[in-house]
This record gives sequence, structure tokens and C-alpha cells, in this order.
Amino acid sequence: MPGSDLDRSTPTRRRLRRTVLAVASGALLLPLVAAAPSSPADDAEPSARLQDAFARAAAEYEVPQSVLLGVSYLQSRWDAHEGAASVSGGYGPMHLTDASTAIAESAGHHAEGAEDPRGDGSRSVKKVEHAAPPRPSELPARLKTLRRAAELTGLSAEQLRNDPAANVRGGAALLADAQRRAGGGHSEKASDWYGAVARFSGAEDRATAATYANEVFAVIRDGEQRVTDAGQRVGVRAEPDLKADSDQLTGLGLRRAAAGETDCPRTVSCEWIPAPYEEFGDDDYGNHDKADRPKDQSVDYIVVHDTEGSWDTTLKLVQDPEYVSWQYTLRSTDGHIAQHVDNKDVAWHAGNWYVNSKSVGLEHEGFLTDPDAWYTEAMYRSSARLVKHLSKKYDVPLDRQHILGHDTVPGTTTDTIPGMHTDPGPYWDWQHYFALMGKPFHRTGGPKSGLVTVLPEYGENRPKFTGCEKAGEDCAAHGSSAVRLHTKPSADAPLVKDIGLRPGGEDSTIDVNDLGSRVSTGQKYAVADREGDWTAIWYLGQKAWFHNPRKQPTAVDAKGLVITPKKGRADVPVYGRAYPEKEAYPKGIEPQEVSPLPYKLLAGQQYTVGERVPGEYFYAPVFDTKGHQVVRGKDTYYEVQFGHRVAFVRAADVTVRPASAG
Repeated sequence: MPGSDLDRSTPTRRRLRRTVLAVASGALLLPLVAAAPSSPADDAEPSARLQDAFARAAAEYEVPQSVLLGVSYLQSRWDAHEGAASVSGGYGPMHLTDASTAIAESAGHHAEGAEDPRGDGSRSVKKVEHAAPPRPSELPARLKTLRRAAELTGLSAEQLRNDPAANVRGGAALLADAQRRAGGGHSEKASDWYGAVARFSGAEDRATAATYANEVFAVIRDGEQRVTDAGQRVGVRAEPDLKADSDQLTGLGLRRAAAGETDCPRTVSCEWIPAPYEEFGDDDYGNHDKADRPKDQSVDYIVVHDTEGSWDTTLKLVQDPEYVSWQYTLRSTDGHIAQHVDNKDVAWHAGNWYVNSKSVGLEHEGFLTDPDAWYTEAMYRSSARLVKHLSKKYDVPLDRQHILGHDTVPGTTTDTIPGMHTDPGPYWDWQHYFALMGKPFHRTGGPKSGLVTVLPEYGENRPKFTGCEKAGEDCAAHGSSAVRLHTKPSADAPLVKDIGLRPGGEDSTIDVNDLGSRVSTGQKYAVADREGDWTAIWYLGQKAWFHNPRKQPTAVDAKGLVITPKKGRADVPVYGRAYPEKEAYPKGIEPQEVSPLPYKLLAGQQYTVGERVPGEYFYAPVFDTKGHQVVRGKDTYYEVQFGHRVAFVRAADVTVRPASAG
């Protein structure tokens, strides 16, 4: 949640201490298990047991196996997560929801963070108390499907939560029940189950139900296959001629969502739930600013957040005129999207006014400090479709220097660095996310090209973190997009330091919120050195080493441009925002300080360069928009990948050239 992302310093759910078998995922192409064998699950090969469970459940409840597999893939990609709940309280491969249990197991409290979400010294944003999580009795039907599955199957809630085969049976029973309620009869044809799939989604509006069913049918049409988090080989055969019959939605009793002023692709369900632009008190207002983008300013970034709260709680907050705002919220259960702020206006979400003025903010229902509270495939897909749409509309490149995590937005000044937020965190799967956008990360250069793209295999990359539940206590082992950095080519060497986070020179830690010594999937860095299975990059003005074995690389070679200090310069300053020079401000507008961060870009070092941008400041300190103005100067800047976060350097201070091998 912007402002604090409802804070990631405290736990939000129980943590299960376990190690899940790490297995390669989506890229593997494996032969499919064809039909249901007659032998019991315990007699089947371990890698085939889950596929067998789908076949048996489909036969028992007379559901087409492809439909059952397609629904499960959209919910969980067939992963079981060893009984851990998703961010919306869903369990197992079928994502059977039991949110009341998840709430009961949650620590259930949040603390306010230090970041000013607006990120502009011209005015501060009032902080408000967070809304309490909903009581179990207030939960909608989509968050308690596990209870209904228990009634239909006779299985216990514990079995449905923890036994993948039982979970699949529960999902099959729910689909069969949905087919009956939708008025459909018994049929072996997947096309006859469109209405049942739509009802299974739990969506309350027609557009969301249709979008969900369309995604499931797309999975079946294309076919999918992968190895799950428990080493299970699962697949659904492609049915390229499968047709979706939207007429089956008739009679489901679903409302029509208020699309209103939404800016979304047609392939997602999108609802207009506006954030208020209201004046209150003395010279105070909320919760965003009116603008005219991209006419007055370009949209250059899309910022990915997580909510640190439930869907319903998040919607209450964004509709509070005294709180903050973001453009979109995405729901975990089905990928439904609510838009709150018109994209031409500026939302208060990223803690950096320059970035806010030139970005669109996306909040995803989820929790940074809970590795087991997994994101659904439905939400990943919906978000990827939205980002791809916005990228095309506003000409935003699909790379990690423009599709930012809140954790890669820089602090505006030295004082703000420690309070900047760290979501969506190390458990967001950037590799899968960009693959869904059609822009997968891959090798683009050779060792002599001088750059690397961070690219660990998510499921197999399991760095140790602490602080998810309690300071200093180990987080549950989990796949991650993060890679740790050391001062020397050794796992025993100290971690690199971040003088912005710790001005006193204290060591970086492996706390889940400590970004001082780590990089993330898709980020690109200049190579500083290589030694055996270790690679060094330039990072925050220092040489930073990470383990990069050839047999299981955590980064791949890349090519591109870098910046270095101009000849004769020992160092150049680094900035958290690209503001114009003092002389550019007209009379009546107080010039904003061009304040360097505590880091230096040193001679002999090189950093990956992004776009060249003009110095800009959006002057909007009051509710009355008549005085709003975009100030542009003569100074221009380059965005660079300087540490975990991006930063800016003045173009006049640096030279741009092709990267060379370190």
C-alpha cells in the first residue's frame, strides 16, 4: 500500500518452516501423461501422481479433464505450496479459499512506514490509521470456497488444505456444482463448461467472470506443461479449436461492473472505483493531483507495488480523501482490476515526486514479508496484460529500468533513503512476469560485451532471508528473484555496504527488507571483474561479487551502453530525481533543490544507462489547478542502474559508450 504499503516490518500470516523441492519450471518441455491410470495414486510414479489425481477427480465428478487442469493452472500453475495459503487465503492446486483460517493464523497488525508517498517537499501527506481486516462473517463467497468443497466431497477442511489430491477433488466437485447451477448438463466437451468456469471464479460481475473463463479457455487452447514446486510433471493437451460461448453467462445473475473511465485492455476485467480529489481542512487536500499527461508530461514508468492488505481493505483506503492513491489495484483470486485515478493525473504512490509525476502505479493484493503467501497466475496474467497495454499506449519500454518495483524507486534526497519502501520484494517472480508480457529475459551478449542481466532460476534460487515474522528469525525457504552481493568472491565474505541506508558504515544484513546488498531478476549491470564461478559488478560505487556458476548461472551476458565520468573527472554526483536547474523556475515558483545522494560514480567505473531525460518539476502544491505548471530546464539526465534502485546523473557529467568487459 503506498505510504507504507501497510508496512512490511511485521508479519501478516503464519510462516511454515519447510523446504520445498526446487524444480525447474515453465521453460521445460516435458511429455504429457495421457490418461488416468487405474492404479491408486500411491502406486503411480511420483512425478505422475498429481496428473493422475486430476484424471481421477475429473472422472469421479464427470468434469472434462482439460477444464479441471485449465482452471487449476490459472489459479496456481498446478503448484501446491505445501499447504501454504495464497495472499487471498487460497490453498492447493485448485486455490480453494478459506480466508477465515488465513486471517485466524495471521499476526493481523501493520505499522506505518516512514516514506512520504507523494515525495515532494512542497507539501506533506497526512497519515491515517489503517482499516482493520474484515471479519470472517464479512468475507464474500469467493473467499470461502473450501467450505463448500468440504460439503460436496465429505473431505475435511484440513485434507482440502494440505493434500493436493484431495484439493483437486474439491475443485472438481465445485466445478460440477457450478455446471449444475449454471444450468448445464453432463458433457465431455470443454466448450460446454464455459459458464461453469465463469461461475467457479466467484466473480460478482459479468466482465470479471468472462475474463476468467476466457483465460482458462486460452490455457486449454494453447496447452501447457511444467514441473511443479513438488516435482510433479503435469500438463494439459492443446485444444486449438476450442470455442468460448459467452452466451452461457446468461442466467448467472452477475452484475455489470462500472467500467466508467477505465483505461484497460479488452482482455482483462476492469472496474472504475474512483479515488477522491477533495479539499479538506485548511489548505489541505487529497488524494492525488490533477494533470494532463501525456500532453504536459510523458509517462515514463510503471511502478509495481503490493498492497500489504486485503482487496476490500485496499479499496477502502484508496477512497479515503485523506489518504494516498495509485492508478490500479489488482485482485488475487481472479485478476480483476479496479482503476482509481485517471492516467492523465498524478497519483501519490512511489515516495518520489519526480517518479510519481511520470508514472502509473499498480497495487497487487499481496504481502512482501510472507514468502508462502503466493500470488495467483490469474493476477500475474492480468497485470502483465495491463502493463503491456500501458507500455504500448505511453511508449514505455518493457525493461527493468522502466517497469519498476517500488523497491527500485530511488529516494529523493539523502534523508529519505532509509524510509523508501521495499515492495513487491524478493518473492515477486519478475522472470515469469516479463515472460507473460512477451519480453522474457535472456542472454544478449558474450563475455566480452561487458554487461550481465541478473537471471536466476526462480524456483531453484533460494537465498536465506530473515525478518519475515520476527527480526533476526529465518524466513521460510522459497524461490526468489534476488541475488546477494559480497565484497569478495566468497560466500563467507562480508556483504557490500550501502552508505545511504547506513551512513555510519554498518554492515548490510539479510533482512527481507534490506536492499543494501542485492540485485534482482532482469536488472542489468556492468561487469567489473570475473574470478572462477564469481562475477563482480559495479554497484553503489564499489565492486560487488555474486556467485554465478556456469552450470547454474544467476546472470547471463548482455550488451548495451554504459556511462562513465567524463575525462578528467574523479567522480560525479548521483541524484534521486531529475530536477531542472535553479534558473529554469519562473517567478512565483520556489526552485527545488538539486540535491545529490551520498553516493559517487567514480572514474574507472561504468553503469548501465537508460533513457536521457529532461530536467522536469511538476509544480502542484495546492488544490486549485490554475497554478499547476511543469517546469523544464536545460539540464538533461541519464537514468542509470546504480544499486538495487535506479538513479540519475547529469548528462553533462558523463560519457556514454558501449560497455567493455571488466
